[in-house]
Amino acid sequence: MFRSAARTAFTGLRVAASLQARRSAHTAATAGTTSRVSTLVAASIGAGAAAVALAQTQAECSWWNPISWFSSGTDFAALREDIEDIITDQTAGPLLVRLAWHSSGTYDKVSGTGGSNGATMRFSLEAGDGANAGLQVARALLEPLKAKYPGISYADLYTFAGVVAVEYMGGNTVEWKAGRTDAVDESACPPNGRLPDATQGAAHLRDVFYRMGFNDREIVALAGAHTLGRCHIENSGFDGPWTRDPNGMDNEFYRLLVDEKWTVRPQFTPLQYEDSSKELMMLPTDIALVTDPSFRQYVVKYAQDSDLWQADFAAAFAKLLELGVPRN
Repeated sequence: MFRSAARTAFTGLRVAASLQARRSAHTAATAGTTSRVSTLVAASIGAGAAAVALAQTQAECSWWNPISWFSSGTDFAALREDIEDIITDQTAGPLLVRLAWHSSGTYDKVSGTGGSNGATMRFSLEAGDGANAGLQVARALLEPLKAKYPGISYADLYTFAGVVAVEYMGGNTVEWKAGRTDAVDESACPPNGRLPDATQGAAHLRDVFYRMGFNDREIVALAGAHTLGRCHIENSGFDGPWTRDPNGMDNEFYRLLVDEKWTVRPQFTPLQYEDSSKELMMLPTDIALVTDPSFRQYVVKYAQDSDLWQADFAAAFAKLLELGVPRN
């Protein structure tokens, strides 16, 4: 028991150190942007209210765009820092990515229902979908930030937190715009069952993602989010991490899919796969990515080129978070 506790403590320290190192690298990488933002803010103020009003109609509302700070009443730079603190202190990066993903992945392009607008997972009808088990923890972590920044909608907060988490853990910059609104009751909730079912195969993945407007390449790119986090028996029934660095945005998920020999984990239900070390796992939908010829070609590309995957994931994730959001 002592050895187990000591190992857990050491692992926690190592993860925290790794996330702090990523934070330092991210801060250094964005220092130039911060300086440019400060200059833009000063210029905007000096130009007078008329110029700011004109710029507001022309500018995109992004966390790094100073005009959006005035128009939304939210200091996104400060909010980003608070989210990064949660990621570091609670090791919550993967969980926040999952919240943003599941908040958005209910979209149906035919009916125009679902998607990130509305933040309908706040209501028991959608929160109770089995695919969303455990996400009440993520929503609870963000609740103090909603109180601290009342000008931001829940829908913007959930998606922005996912963007911050991706970037903080080593991913590319994800294009994001504010402007989502919150639904007033659960009548806006999409039907349950629209999220991917991990027990299924390639045909199911296409049904789910084609419904949202994604193609095969984007499906495989988004599946790379499984390089983060782990499965918990109490939430999904599945158990274990996909990769050895569940807090790092890299292409290890694809490399493992291609290079490892995956076998069915014995005497375990639901069906999942294990690697030769028996420490890592893959879901049936993950294995479908290498058994389906169209999917496999992109798995191989991403396994060989991490930069390619990072770029494709950032673009596909940005597209996912925009689904169902009305824009003028």
